[in-house]
Amino acid sequence: MAKSKQDPILHAAADWWVRLRAPDAEGETIEQWLAWTGEDRRHLEAFERVNQLASQLGSLDSVTRQGLIKAFGRTVAPQRRWMPLAAAASFVAVVLGGAYITWISLNRVNIEVYNSAVAQNRDFTLPDGTQVALGAASTMTTHFSRGQRQIDLTSGEAFFTVVHDNSRPFVVGAGDISVRDIGTAFDVRRTGDRVTIAVTQGRVQVSNISQKPGASQGGTLEVTAGQLVSYDPNTSAMSMGSMTAEQATGWQDHRLEFVDEPLSVVIANLNRYSRQPVQIADTDLDTLTYTGLIRTDAIDSWLDALPKLYPLRVDTHGNQVILSDEHPAAHR
Repeated sequence: MAKSKQDPILHAAADWWVRLRAPDAEGETIEQWLAWTGEDRRHLEAFERVNQLASQLGSLDSVTRQGLIKAFGRTVAPQRRWMPLAAAASFVAVVLGGAYITWISLNRVNIEVYNSAVAQNRDFTLPDGTQVALGAASTMTTHFSRGQRQIDLTSGEAFFTVVHDNSRPFVVGAGDISVRDIGTAFDVRRTGDRVTIAVTQGRVQVSNISQKPGASQGGTLEVTAGQLVSYDPNTSAMSMGSMTAEQATGWQDHRLEFVDEPLSVVIANLNRYSRQPVQIADTDLDTLTYTGLIRTDAIDSWLDALPKLYPLRVDTHGNQVILSDEHPAAHR
């Protein structure tokens, strides 16, 4: 009974894994797979899980290996077969500068996953020459082929200085938002499903690709240097503002800058740099807004000053900092 309730997305990911490794796989198959991964961020996550599983199969005993193959194989057409040893050879994990980079070569498409640790920013250059500054505790995946450059920002923040190429569009996906480069440098920050884009040079096209009811599907904004776009997942709406280049890139120099953002969003981004996680205990504090600067090398000082700005308490319990309502009885 348990097997019949397995995740259909994971089964579909296993099916794509087999199809992409078939000897007769063609460019059309790859394009279809890319379209599938772009439909939902869970699709790519599931596909990566299948690859991780495949990399481990070669070291399992035969009974366990056959059981796993049987579990995933039931949605795959009879002529397709799992090839765990081939997968293990094509799926490579290495450690570089304290961050894990994983890549898979699928004919003409290269996929790389970049991670950074808490309180650790990373700078690197993509194969096309585009420079990336990846914020702390962030994850992004690149899909590069001869005809496309697709970036998926799963969490955190990244600043891109893009090498423009008319033949290969550079597109960054962050949840419900798609950012298309038109020769530019820009910052993308993702906090859950909330996204902000700040352009420091050139211009980008920002599109709302949300499938939620009531969302302004197909809506596109052209954003130029000095402008900021904020996407609120609660309303599925994008709003425009302004932000200087110094503000947009301040996090690269220990400065997090916020403009009228929910305290919950501020704390979530602060936690990417804090060795001591901060938690909001009372949900009525989530909607408080904050405008200002936080130095990531002086987080304790900011927390100490927080009760002067808001009616809340800051307490330390073990390895956590707890923010709670100053007068909880008033809300009962």
